[in-house]
Amino acid sequence: MRRLLTRLVAIVPAAVVAAVLGNAAVGKLLIISQVIISLTLTFAVVPLVLFTNDTKKMKEFANPLWVKVLGWVVALVIFGLNVYLVIESIVTNQFGSATNA
Repeated sequence: MRRLLTRLVAIVPAAVVAAVLGNAAVGKLLIISQVIISLTLTFAVVPLVLFTNDTKKMKEFANPLWVKVLGWVVALVIFGLNVYLVIESIVTNQFGSATNA
């Protein structure tokens, strides 16, 4: 029952948008959802890198130096691309536009 409820919470709003506003709105909804997922990725990667680099918590399983550097580089690239995405979208006033993606 719980699985059904969580699936309905995810599917019903999208189905309503598709039924009421049509295919163009579904495209915009898809782009907005992907932008939100992209922006939240930074909030998942940074704590992960911090946690796996901590030798007190991870002991012998902590990341070696090269993995620490690579993890921070990836986190910074993700953050930088997200900042670019937001600034570019605001400047060009195309945030969430399905026609210009």
